[in-house]
Amino acid sequence: MLKPKNKKKDRVKLSKESVQKAKRIFSYLKPYRLYFFIGWIFLVLSSSAGLFFPYLLGQLLGSDLPSETGTPSNQELLEGIDLNNINSVALALLVLLVIQSVFSFFRVVIFTQVTEKTMRDIRKDAFDKLVYMPMDFFNKNKVGELTGRIAADITLIQDTLRTTIAEFFRQIIIIIGSIIFITIVSWKLALIMLATVPVMALIAVIFGRFIRKLSKKAQDYSATSNAIIEESLMGITNVKTFTNEAFMIAKYRKSIETIKKLNIKSGNWRGLFISFIITCLFGAIIFIIWQGLHMTVGPDATLDKGDFFSFVMFTVFMGASIGSIPDLYATMQKAVGATEHLMNIITEETEEMIHTGTKTTPIHGDVAFNDVSFFYPQRKDFKVLDHLSFTAKKGEKIAFVGASGAGKSTIASILQRFYSPTSGTYTIDGTDVSEFSLNHLRSHTALVPQEVILFSGSIKDNIRFGKQGATDEEIISAAKKANAFDFISSFPDGFETEVGDRGIQLSGGQKQRIAIARAILKDPTILILDEATSALDTESERLVQDALDNLMENRTSFIIAHRLSTIRKVDTILVMEHGKIVEKGTHDELINKVDGVYANLNEMQLN
Repeated sequence: MLKPKNKKKDRVKLSKESVQKAKRIFSYLKPYRLYFFIGWIFLVLSSSAGLFFPYLLGQLLGSDLPSETGTPSNQELLEGIDLNNINSVALALLVLLVIQSVFSFFRVVIFTQVTEKTMRDIRKDAFDKLVYMPMDFFNKNKVGELTGRIAADITLIQDTLRTTIAEFFRQIIIIIGSIIFITIVSWKLALIMLATVPVMALIAVIFGRFIRKLSKKAQDYSATSNAIIEESLMGITNVKTFTNEAFMIAKYRKSIETIKKLNIKSGNWRGLFISFIITCLFGAIIFIIWQGLHMTVGPDATLDKGDFFSFVMFTVFMGASIGSIPDLYATMQKAVGATEHLMNIITEETEEMIHTGTKTTPIHGDVAFNDVSFFYPQRKDFKVLDHLSFTAKKGEKIAFVGASGAGKSTIASILQRFYSPTSGTYTIDGTDVSEFSLNHLRSHTALVPQEVILFSGSIKDNIRFGKQGATDEEIISAAKKANAFDFISSFPDGFETEVGDRGIQLSGGQKQRIAIARAILKDPTILILDEATSALDTESERLVQDALDNLMENRTSFIIAHRLSTIRKVDTILVMEHGKIVEKGTHDELINKVDGVYANLNEMQLN
C-alpha cells in the first residue's frame, strides 16, 4: 500500500525529567507572580460565580409550577405562577452574569498581560541564545526546522498560559462544584448520573479522536496524491520522454483508491458515532430526566421541581466540561513538550561559554597553524585537516587551492573560530587564539563569501552592517573602494534602495561588491575571501577583483580560490589534497613544476 511521507507527531508523555525542565518557565513568570496570582483569584471567582448559573436557571425553570398530576390549561398555569419569584430569580441571574463578566474580563486581561510579558522574555532569551550558538549547533539543527519549531512552541506555550490552563481549571471547578450540588440535591439521582453521563461523554471523546485520526490519515494520502499530480505535470517532459504516462497514471490511481477506502471507512465510523450520540448519550440524559421526574411528581415526591431543573442544568454543564477536559489536558501535555524544547535551547552552551578567552591586546595579523588536525563532531572517523602547518606574516596574501573536500573552507571556519582545532595550535601574533576574547578576535577579521547573504533593508543598511554607527561619508567611501558607488548611484533611491529578500533585487556581482564594501568599512586586520569571484561573469569578476585588490592592501589575507587566474599575484599558494598541503610556492614557481598538482589544475582550467 502507498504510504504518505512520515511526519513526526508530538505525542508528549509527561515524564519527571520533562516536567522538571518545563518548570523552568516559572522563572520567567516570577517577575509577574503577584499580577499572575491576582489573575488566579479572578479565575476562581468567575468560575465559582459560574456555578450559580445552572442552579438559578433551574430554579427559574421550575419556580412555582403546579404540582398536580395531569396537564394544566394555560389559564391554570398562569394562575399558579408567582411572578414576583420569577422576576427575583431572573434579576439574580442578570446580576450574576454582570458579576461573572467583570471577573472574566479582569482574568483575561491579567492573564494576557502576564503571558505576553513572559513570552517577550522567552523570545528574547531564545534569540539571544541562538545568535551566540556555536556553528556545530547549526550543523545538527536545520535552520528552517529550528525557526519553525521555536515559532510553533512559543505559540503553543502562549495559548496555554493565556487560556488553556485557565480553561482547564475552570472546567475542574465546574465538575467538582456540580458533583457537590447534585449529591446534596439527590444522592440517588447523582449516582445514576455519574454512572452514565460522564462515561458516555468520555466514550464520545475517544470516538471523536479516532474519527479525526482517520480523517487526518486521508488528508495525508490526499497530499501525497496531489504531490503525484504536481510532480507529473512539472516533470511532464521526462514523463513523456521515458514513456511513463501509464506508470504515473497507475501510481495516482493507487493513491486515490487508498483515499476512497479511508474516507468510506471514516464515513462508516462517523455514522456509527452519530448513532451512538443519538442513542446512548441523549438516551442517558433522557433516562436521568425520566428518573428525576418520578422523584418530583406524585404524593411521594422527594425532589423539588426547581432543584430537579437545577440538577439537569448541572448535569449538562458537567457533561460539557468532562468532554472538554481530554483535549485541554492534551494541549497542556504538548505545552510541556514545547517548554522542554525551548528550555533545552535556552540552557545550551553558547560560544561565549565554550570559548572563555579574555585577552583584548591589539592584533597585528601574524597567523600560524602548527600541526593542526580537525574533524567535525558528527564525523569523527573522517579527518578534514591532517597535521596542517603554515604561517602568514602581517600583510601577506596566502591562497589555498585544491579540489572540493580538500579542507579549504574548513580552514576559513577555524580562522574565524567557528570551530577549534581537534589537535595542534592556531596562533595570532604568537598567542594561542583560545586566550583572545572571541568578540575581540572576530572584530579584527572579515569574510567575503562566495554566496553573499544580504539582509532585508536598504543598501546603506547592508554596508553599515560591517560597522554599526558608521557615518554616511564612511559608507560612501567604502562603496567607492568596492567599485559599488556607480551602480548604487544609478538606482533612483541610491543608497536607500531596498535590496529585497536576501538581496534578490541585485545581481551576483552587485551583491559581492556590497559585501566587499561592508568588509572595507569594518577595516579588518585579517581578511578571508572564500571563492569570492567563482560564480561571476567576466565583467563582474574584473570589477570585483579590482575591489578585492583594494580590500587586501595592508591586510593579512587568506584567499580560497577556484579560478587560479585570481591568485597569480599572491605571496604564497598552498595546494591542498585530503587535508594536507602537497605543494607550496608562488604562481610562477608552481606553474613550472613538472607534473605538479597546481600545474595540472591550471592546465585543466585553460583547456
